[in-house]
Amino acid sequence: MNGSPTGGDAQALIARLDWTQSPLGSASHWPQSLRTAVDIVIHSPMPMLLLWGPELSQIYNDGFALLAGNKHPQAFGQPTHQIWPELKDFTTPIYSAVLQGQVRSYSEQRFSLLRDGGESDFWLDLTYSPIRDERGQVSGILVTAIETNERRRIALELKQRSEASLKAQHETEERLQLALAATDAVGTWDWDIGEDRFIADAHFAQLHGVDPSLASQLPITAYLNGVHPQDRAMVTRSIKHCISHGSEYAEEYRLLQASGEVRWVFARGRCYKDHHGRPLRFLGAALDLTERKHTEQALRQSQTELQLIINAMPVLIGYVDHEERFRLNNSAYLDWYGLTPQELYGKTIREILGDELYATRVEQISAALAGKACSFEAYSPHRDGRPRFALMKYLPRFGPDGAVNGFYIFVIDETERKQTEEALRNLNETLEERVDTRTKALAEANHRLQNEMFERERAEDALRHAQKMEAVGQLTGGIAHDFNNMLTGIIGSLDLMQRYIADGRSDEIGRFADAAVSSANRAAALTHRLLAFSRRQSLDRRPLELNTLVHSLEELLRRTKGTHIELKFQLAPEVWSVNTDANQLENALLNLVINARDAMPEGGKLVIETANSYLDGSDISTLEPVKAGDYVMLGVRDNGAGMTPRVLAKAFDPFFTTKPIGQGTGLGLSMIYGFAQQSGGHVTLSSEPGQGTTVRLYLPRLHNAPQHTSPAAVSLGSPYATAGESVVLVEDDPAVRMLVLNVLNELGYITHEAEDAKNALPLIESNLRIDLLVTDVGLPGMNGRQLAEIARQHRPGLNVLFMTGYAEKAAERQGFLEEGMDLLAKPFTLEQLAGKIRHMIRRTG
Repeated sequence: MNGSPTGGDAQALIARLDWTQSPLGSASHWPQSLRTAVDIVIHSPMPMLLLWGPELSQIYNDGFALLAGNKHPQAFGQPTHQIWPELKDFTTPIYSAVLQGQVRSYSEQRFSLLRDGGESDFWLDLTYSPIRDERGQVSGILVTAIETNERRRIALELKQRSEASLKAQHETEERLQLALAATDAVGTWDWDIGEDRFIADAHFAQLHGVDPSLASQLPITAYLNGVHPQDRAMVTRSIKHCISHGSEYAEEYRLLQASGEVRWVFARGRCYKDHHGRPLRFLGAALDLTERKHTEQALRQSQTELQLIINAMPVLIGYVDHEERFRLNNSAYLDWYGLTPQELYGKTIREILGDELYATRVEQISAALAGKACSFEAYSPHRDGRPRFALMKYLPRFGPDGAVNGFYIFVIDETERKQTEEALRNLNETLEERVDTRTKALAEANHRLQNEMFERERAEDALRHAQKMEAVGQLTGGIAHDFNNMLTGIIGSLDLMQRYIADGRSDEIGRFADAAVSSANRAAALTHRLLAFSRRQSLDRRPLELNTLVHSLEELLRRTKGTHIELKFQLAPEVWSVNTDANQLENALLNLVINARDAMPEGGKLVIETANSYLDGSDISTLEPVKAGDYVMLGVRDNGAGMTPRVLAKAFDPFFTTKPIGQGTGLGLSMIYGFAQQSGGHVTLSSEPGQGTTVRLYLPRLHNAPQHTSPAAVSLGSPYATAGESVVLVEDDPAVRMLVLNVLNELGYITHEAEDAKNALPLIESNLRIDLLVTDVGLPGMNGRQLAEIARQHRPGLNVLFMTGYAEKAAERQGFLEEGMDLLAKPFTLEQLAGKIRHMIRRTG
């Protein structure tokens, strides 16, 4: 019994009636709330009746017209009690409750209807809902009616034939399906609760993602799976409540389609029970609300965007209707009048301005309501008590019929502009006097500023000098302390060795030789740490697997950490390769483990971890800016004493240590920091008192690891030169020159020596055979690199071995060393020197 979705005869009847003779008045003056309600009723596929105004005048659609019987079309637009006096006793209490904002629903109400000259009974499911106007007041009642004659008949038939054969039951269900489909709803269903078989028409099944060919064979869960996951629990609870309490089922919910589209549905139904109160059937119908929801959402979005736009404007914007009542205004009114848009809504201009100020605007207001735009300037009081000068504009608003139904108000605050103009006039009048006064003030301020700058420069110079002296004192003090200890061991050991040799006790000098070598190695290690901190240390970079290195040190680390500390390894699988100096990395890891051990004298947990990491350049925990890219992380974490913020801020300073005198040089973390920076990596340090410390070393990932073959270990046991190879040695230090010359002679090479580049050039420019040039980098006058350049001009391709104790270009070895060149850092062992020389001579051969 549903009407046409286009409005049909009812819509034509609305356009044809003379509404000026009805309680509702002319249709052109209907409020927007009434227009919207009428539009919903006329286009609803279900029978609907709208009652509006004090007289409860009737407007209904084509579906309800069929229920009105012979009273249609005379009932259209007329008061309901005038048309249906026989129902007054039933409807009066209902209308009274609904007009107070309540909802009333009735199931299977029996009515008598005159149709085609005869009286017939029919049954209806009725819902009475309140409709509110723009002010939020209930101004109308929406009545939804569903004829249930066929449903009631089928339900009774099902009850009577519940024990019939399966074939008869199947035929009954087919008739039920046809009857439900005949209601012309968007979707209908009949759920056999006992059998859990959900019978639905094709449209309802498709909406819920069910194959229409299986629409009468599946349980209810198959249909609930099509409900949006966020609404599924609500729908399930509502169905259970309806079955348990016998109440009407009415819910709006969303359906999630296979394509990802979301559709809105309004479903209405009821549970029917047998004479024992057991639930038998759950029947109902559904409407597709998607388009209406989209329209409502678009309208809300449009209204929200409009309000946001006008709220953002520094102008008072409002709209008043023909009764001079505010229906729209922006948030600028709050600053001016202290009233929110909600508080202003419905108030008249007179109520806001007051009688006295309103009288000054009557002429312009009348003109605007007469359809004439007007602009004017006026003083208007502000809520802060000060009058504001404003530029105002009234723009009439015309309705569809061409009549003025209100006007827009635009108010621009011109107070500051007026004050600026007034101030400018005053300034021009006293300009010369102000210029003189300002000039004197500026001269005095300039003099004060110069004095302050002079004093500040003196203070900054004094501060820089004090800081420099503090740093030099700290650096020299730390170096002197450590080197004096080491030199004492070296000098004392050598002195004793000389005494024992003089006394003929040479068999006892071995232990003093070992002590001297140990002290010398400690001095070399200290030098390496200083160079690492200043990033001047020469690194022997090679491809390295970090996990392999950590595993190789496991036994040493376990002996180092002590038995009172638990050591754990958290090494990530498939860690990337790095290109770095393995010895320096081992030294850094050992330093970190020792620091962690010393921070846990009572015992604790020590964790060594590795991982692949990506640094995006936003990490502020590193000491220097980070270049974004892939890194391999080596971390050492403990739960020891931790550091205070003051100690943490100075942790990387050279010679800064919290350990007792003699137990630490203060170069451990500074060496690690220098090593990380020289390797192109970074170090992070985090610590809290009582919580422990975490140090993480990040080294750049090596994408293509080259194959590298290390030279074989060399022994000085027998000469190696067999073809008369010749070497030129250039070294300004006599002791070093003597040692290198001795190694070359023992290896069997013909050797020519020089103390500087000046004495070496005649040898290079001669006709002597020269297979290798061994030179110190830091020669007096012309340095070793310049000497190598000149030597290669006379002897292209000459192999060159540099020796250095302070490599200026260590961080840029690719730019310092060319093909056929290599570098050996001081101090070095004789085996290291011999290995380098033989490797380069062999390459020449």
